Amino acid sequence: MCALSTSGLLLITGCSDDGGGSGDGKSTAKPAETTTATVAQGEDAQGDSAGGASAAPSAAPTALDVTLDPDRAPKTRADAVRLADKVAAGPELWGAGFVIASPDSDPGTWPVLDDSCVWELQPVPDDVLASITRYSELPAADGEGPIRVAATVTVHKDMDGADWEQAATLEEALRCPEQTLRAGEKVSGLNSVGIPFGTNGNEYAEDALYETGDYRSDALGGPHPYIWTQARIGQVTVATTCRGSQGHSGEELSSAVAETQSSMLVRLESELEVAE
Repeated sequence: MCALSTSGLLLITGCSDDGGGSGDGKSTAKPAETTTATVAQGEDAQGDSAGGASAAPSAAPTALDVTLDPDRAPKTRADAVRLADKVAAGPELWGAGFVIASPDSDPGTWPVLDDSCVWELQPVPDDVLASITRYSELPAADGEGPIRVAATVTVHKDMDGADWEQAATLEEALRCPEQTLRAGEKVSGLNSVGIPFGTNGNEYAEDALYETGDYRSDALGGPHPYIWTQARIGQVTVATTCRGSQGHSGEELSSAVAETQSSMLVRLESELEVAE
């Protein structure tokens, strides 16, 4: 199994403008955003592989020390929802004191960045099986503001779709360096970097992205740190986003994001890899 080390992401943080991002800017966790239209929703795209005795599909090796089992890959919407629900991080992965902030998103929708650089939920495209965003929060206490976080798992019909999502996502900070998350909440000064496997400490995913910026809200002021990450293994992308507030450093947020994404990737591998 892979293990995403906190140090790996902290190293990447050093590549950003100010070493810290702001917490969870995207209202639905930037992860499955407007991505490329290579994503698969497929209602119940039955992917039967009936084959004779010796016609079993071959396992799919990856650049990681992981071999994906084609028989365990989600092929229907129900499969994808089950997987996303198992992998998506809740308060139990974010750390002590975190609580559920709101219900999970509808698995038939995902966040899209429109032409006006405003985030909104839209139905997933035909090539995305399901996408779930889970929202958590560390409530304000002892003079410190809240930390608002989200984890998104998006299951595509195939690996190409997930790969295209990664590529399209990377371009969004260039297209919209300032984005509206929801009424009264914005992120700006966004700086995104792609981290292919084997570079900048990425030994944990076939492809990864890291983004930082400044978060401002009518309620919490700002600027505060904002961090968003996304990684891909096979046909699945997992993302975490974190919005800070008074009293919380970029380093604190970076550590929380790294540890949470690492745990989600371990969960994902246990669901998809060939059983030993």
